[in-house]
Amino acid sequence: MAFRGWKRLLLLGRQNTFAKAWRSRRGGPSLRWKRCCHWSAGKSLDPEVRAFLEENTEVTSSGHLTPEIRLRLLTPRCRFWREKPDLWPYGDPFWAIYWPGGQALSRYILDNPRVVKGRSVLDLGSGCGATAIAAVMSGASQVLANDIDPIAGMAMILNCELNHLNPFPITIKNIINSEAGNWDLIVLGDMFYDEQLADGLHHWLRKFIRIQQTEVLIGDPGRHQFLSHSIRSQLHKVIEYSLPEYTRQENNGLTSSIVWSYQPSNSLENC
Repeated sequence: MAFRGWKRLLLLGRQNTFAKAWRSRRGGPSLRWKRCCHWSAGKSLDPEVRAFLEENTEVTSSGHLTPEIRLRLLTPRCRFWREKPDLWPYGDPFWAIYWPGGQALSRYILDNPRVVKGRSVLDLGSGCGATAIAAVMSGASQVLANDIDPIAGMAMILNCELNHLNPFPITIKNIINSEAGNWDLIVLGDMFYDEQLADGLHHWLRKFIRIQQTEVLIGDPGRHQFLSHSIRSQLHKVIEYSLPEYTRQENNGLTSSIVWSYQPSNSLENC
């Protein structure tokens, strides 16, 4: 299948393309959305793009850790599972895959609503928006989803609709190493694909913890780039989930995904 080759590009090439985009986002190929940086509840979607996404994704809740959440994803029944990747008219659709780190975070929040109830939550690199959706379902008082891809932001709004939720605010820009407001909790999944990006995350998240006492939860299935980074020594394992068979097949045989609490030691505060 053509998309299997495409999926391989997403899985293996994400280290370069995704990280470079986070370091210097210049906008995707869709000029219509080049200037768009923020969505809020009540903002309408472009009808043409909405129609394209609805036609070329499948609504599914199976094969993942969170059957409570319905999502629009690329599946074997979608046209672009078979088409050549360069026919996709927008940026690489990382958002159209429910990555295992995000699945673990979402499952943990749904099972432990106290983690977010009454708290403000920033979902960094939100993708399909599942973890932000889980936070809203579990009673978070404020949720902001962040991604660098404007099409991801539009997909999040569609996914909110699927789950009978009012869309939460979405910001479309690289906020790493910038002022991003005050948050009780920051969640991020599957973000450690590049050493420079990981270094930036390491320092930025540590600053939040030091200045604002923000709690940080990270989801990752144990990829080499994550486990080999120095941040690993500052993580405390919260819970590990066995991945469903479909997700294992989608992710080169990864069998589990872990939620980590990031707790840098005081001795590293001035690093």
